[in-house]
Amino acid sequence: MSTQIPPQIQNQLAQLQQVQQQAQSLAMQKAQMESLQNESQMALEELEKLSEDAVIYRTVGELQIRTNKEDTLVKLKDKVETLSLRLQSISRQEERISKRFTQLQEQLEQAMGNQAQ
Repeated sequence: MSTQIPPQIQNQLAQLQQVQQQAQSLAMQKAQMESLQNESQMALEELEKLSEDAVIYRTVGELQIRTNKEDTLVKLKDKVETLSLRLQSISRQEERISKRFTQLQEQLEQAMGNQAQ
């Protein structure tokens, strides 16, 4: 019995590792987006508590610019919505990657089972 791994199995292992790395990358992106979304949602809730004539500053690059509540609410709501859409997209990608990982894993198990015979 040969101890050398056939090229087909090596290729499948490489694909499996690549899919696993993609899954890890997506998990990190998702965590970042969730964090940003939570921060933005908290800021939105606090902003809504303020009076209409409250002095508000918004950070733009390295500057802080005075703005009004209405404009800031619109921008913050847009940001929360955009982050929500990104999270949905990442979740769909995670599902596809998970299915691909399972598929590759099954193929690899079959190939290794056939190799052992």
